[in-house]
Amino acid sequence: MISVDYVRTMAAYGDWMNSRMVAACASIPAADRSRDLGAFFKSLHGTLDHILWADLIWLCRFEGEAPPIAKGADLFRPDWDELVADRAAADARILAWAAGVTPEWLSSPLTYVTKFNPHRWTLPAWLSVTHFFNHGTHHRGQATTLMMQVGVDPGVTDLPVLPGLFDGALGLAASKIPVAT
Repeated sequence: MISVDYVRTMAAYGDWMNSRMVAACASIPAADRSRDLGAFFKSLHGTLDHILWADLIWLCRFEGEAPPIAKGADLFRPDWDELVADRAAADARILAWAAGVTPEWLSSPLTYVTKFNPHRWTLPAWLSVTHFFNHGTHHRGQATTLMMQVGVDPGVTDLPVLPGLFDGALGLAASKIPVAT
């Protein structure tokens, strides 16, 4: 089973990466952000849109709320500025949720029904949370490839360079681990 520190670390990592990616994408013309580059969600906008949509779906499951409503037929947030604002709000919400996660909740069952496969799923909450963070990391990896295809370097994306991870700023157990320099 994962720990609450894992949840908080990955929430901080997701927030850091999402904000860096959105900032880097500000220099990309809208036509390039929306261009079909052959990815599963076609474009950079489509990939980042999917990450936001999935993050909110999972967060609603974790919090026992109704899923969010899409504002477009093909995209959850077709307007870039709205996507950027909703991404920041979602990351703030994920950080707040992560701060309240307990070991007891992580070890409890989580039951939900998917829209695309109306099957009732019951999984350990910790497994669902692991998938939640893995999903975002997976698709951000795709997005960094798309960024490189349009000439934007996303920079270092490795978890160990997350600001605050080892200096105690995040208040996590990882800050107690000696780091060789």
